[in-house]
Amino acid sequence: MHLSENEGIEGNTFVVTGGLGFVGSALCLELVRRGARQVRAFDLRTSSPWSQHLINRGVHCIQGDVVRKKDVDRALRGADCVFHLASYGMSGKEMLQFGRVDEVNINGTCHILDACLEYGIKRLVYVSTYNVVFGGKEIVNGNEALPYFPLDDHVDPYGRSKSIAEQFVLKNNGRPFKKKDGNCLYTCAIRPAAIYGPGEERHLPRIVSLAKLGLLPFKIGEARVKTDWIYVDNLVLALILASMGLLDDIPGKERHPVAAGQPYFVSDGSPVNTFEFLQPLLRSLDYDLPKASLSVSHALRLGKIFWAVYTILYPWLHRWWLPQPLILPAEVYKVGVTHYFSFLKAKEELGYVPMVTPREGMSATISYWQERKKKTLDGPSIYTWLFCVIGMSTLFCAAFLPDIGPVPLFRAISLTFFRSMRTVRLVFLLSAAAHVGEAIYAWYLAKRVDPANSRGWFWQTFVLGIFSLRFLLKRARK
Repeated sequence: MHLSENEGIEGNTFVVTGGLGFVGSALCLELVRRGARQVRAFDLRTSSPWSQHLINRGVHCIQGDVVRKKDVDRALRGADCVFHLASYGMSGKEMLQFGRVDEVNINGTCHILDACLEYGIKRLVYVSTYNVVFGGKEIVNGNEALPYFPLDDHVDPYGRSKSIAEQFVLKNNGRPFKKKDGNCLYTCAIRPAAIYGPGEERHLPRIVSLAKLGLLPFKIGEARVKTDWIYVDNLVLALILASMGLLDDIPGKERHPVAAGQPYFVSDGSPVNTFEFLQPLLRSLDYDLPKASLSVSHALRLGKIFWAVYTILYPWLHRWWLPQPLILPAEVYKVGVTHYFSFLKAKEELGYVPMVTPREGMSATISYWQERKKKTLDGPSIYTWLFCVIGMSTLFCAAFLPDIGPVPLFRAISLTFFRSMRTVRLVFLLSAAAHVGEAIYAWYLAKRVDPANSRGWFWQTFVLGIFSLRFLLKRARK
């Protein structure tokens, strides 16, 4: 397909569901750059890290929920093309909220389809997932001829719901509009690999946080396991090309858009082991890489334990204080079982070729995370926190509390090291004084080095002492 770079964009109105998200915002900005008459970012959120930039560039931000038909109708009325990116349940705690996953991914997609047919919107590009054909069985250089993975065999509701939604979208291709004007809806599905880039908000922040806390203790699967990734700019390009592939007025393709009713796998085209892919990023941030390995079977058992525990905690899954599970079964398969696909069909029919290489994409991602680290509070692993908090608490209990509960045990442990109660009390007082002094020094130093986080540095150093202060001193030297 050979078209001008703005074919079907200039003078048209676009709606991007999930438009305030990482990919959605990048797509909105690219549509504006290419001359779209109007771009609407339809999102449940009222703001995001990109929302102000979108507004400044003239994007119309519309707050609403795809599960509410009136919100969808309000956002889509008068549009020429819709990019349906909004979804729920891709990772972490979201994966266990079954009702919401089906509501957003299936019902929400049905509302989008209904609105397209109601308002005569000719083009719908649906952002799907590899999981519609992958469910834990190895796939090497797969293509679009692969059958859908059996619905009953999916290990998580996300993959199942996205598969149902994609089939709805593709089966509605060619369906005539309700106003019966002789025109019809054209649809296609883009199946992207794992997405990365500066500002990615689902996978990398969770991985970096776990690495920072020292909670990435092992790799999963064998070193030969490979999966696909796609840089955000490459995905945006694929989506733009897909929308062009649905145009029905191209000479020689009248009424027969090349992409109509078709799914497409897209990636950077460089399958790689997940942990090998993440290694440059984590190393650039001075975080430890996993050294030990865990087999897929053992990781699955661990994932099922977390699944069971978090299922019990279902009423509190949306609470901020409940941390993300370490790993879940579907995530084990994603990193522990080889599955990568050819983008040959997208290349031949849409003209898709990755514009950003994996090296360039990772370099940009590393630069983003290094800058982000400079602006946030840094600190030691969770094990250091436990050592300091438990150690100081044990010393305090042993030195000053009466013999109740576990205090006699704490006192016995302390006396094993310090021989006398007088020494125990002296050690605690000196340690507490050191922590207070270090915290005050950290506050003054942070006022010069990292003023935005000076209060955080004070309290963290108050608890951890030198274990926190050394990170601030390192930052001051830089």
